[in-house]
Amino acid sequence: MKITVIGAGAIGGWMAAKLARAGESVNVLARGETLAALQTKGITLIEGNTRFSASVNAAEDARELGVQDVVIVSVKAPSLASIAPKLAPLLGPDTMILSAMNGVPTWFFAREDRPLFGTRLTTIDRDGSIAYAFDPKRTIGCVVHAACSVDAPGVVRHTAGNRLIVGEARGGNSTRAVALAQTLSNAQFDLVLSNDIQYDIWFKLWGNMTAGPVSAITGATAEKIVDDELVTKFCIRIMREAQLIGSKIGIEIKESPESRHEITRKLGAFKTSMLQDAEAGRAIELDALVNVVREIGGRVGVETPNIDALLGITRLMAQQRGLYPK
Repeated sequence: MKITVIGAGAIGGWMAAKLARAGESVNVLARGETLAALQTKGITLIEGNTRFSASVNAAEDARELGVQDVVIVSVKAPSLASIAPKLAPLLGPDTMILSAMNGVPTWFFAREDRPLFGTRLTTIDRDGSIAYAFDPKRTIGCVVHAACSVDAPGVVRHTAGNRLIVGEARGGNSTRAVALAQTLSNAQFDLVLSNDIQYDIWFKLWGNMTAGPVSAITGATAEKIVDDELVTKFCIRIMREAQLIGSKIGIEIKESPESRHEITRKLGAFKTSMLQDAEAGRAIELDALVNVVREIGGRVGVETPNIDALLGITRLMAQQRGLYPK
């Protein structure tokens, strides 16, 4: 497959490196210091005591790369509006877009058999340009369960997790999804092929919509959040609101918030991606993780006082630090 990765940060760089190591033809769309590093040194992946480097074809302009079989989009949600117009030169009639990002995507309501089919979520796509670029007919969702960080431009450190869950945006299975899953499996990802990727997205969101903002506010690693009794009670109230919203849109989460926290506790001391962004002075993914859940709740008639409180406090903190637009 001809594969282009957009977003050579922690997760995108990790995926690009593993695919290149498996012998795939990998292009990377990048800019600035990352582009220069990839063009001169290739991409480097550090896993424990192992260090691997591979050559990739890095470019700043998508027109240099031409039509691809797969375009992996792994940028942070605040960057999507600027990325969306750049996809067009990469897309042919059969090109797949693998959407590997945190939070609720613009194509979340692409299933005809679910409530709110076709709904455009304005908190994450104000003018519809992102939804236009991520046509559900060509989009494959991807939920990433891995912990990675960037040591330097073009140098990615992988510390935990190796699982990718992929599935058609419109639900069900397809020949192309199976082929893509096999390619990713050949690259040594722990691959799960899902016929309900919206459930997998919502379940991951159910945990990190609290851990991310709370960590960004407090600077605490994940295990400290779940070990604090008062903070945990607040997070549980938020998760119950999100659980109720999920039930209204056909996504039933049967687990308890407490059991989800036990999973987090077992992962130990790690920094959420939102905390990493806050510490680096980057825009945080607050709309895709929290604001959009509030919007969906309003559309299905679920009151969200605890989600509102988390959104308001995190938003104010981020605005004061220049990490979220006023």
